[in-house]
Amino acid sequence: MATVYLNTLAHGRSGDKGDTSNVCIFARDPKDYEYLKRVLTVGRVRDYFGGMVKGEITRYDVDTLHGMNFVMKHALGGGATHSLRLDSLGKSMGSAFMRMKVNTDW
Repeated sequence: MATVYLNTLAHGRSGDKGDTSNVCIFARDPKDYEYLKRVLTVGRVRDYFGGMVKGEITRYDVDTLHGMNFVMKHALGGGATHSLRLDSLGKSMGSAFMRMKVNTDW
């Protein structure tokens, strides 16, 4: 069993609106999509981001695109104009998401 960064198996797009971040994760190879759906649960994402995400996390599956959209509320320290974080925008959340480690034992 090997452990790899998520960006080995997926790519993503991310953005923000106010204090809400959304990150879309797309399987690089459609054969990995079902595995990613099992691994990338809301609970796992909450654990990964820890106290950074203070609100609800919702996952929307987009099976036709082999992807998932995670909407994370109260995740940006109040939003770009209110936060004391150096870079609180959703783009940085997408980059952080891609550094999640996953096992390749599927």
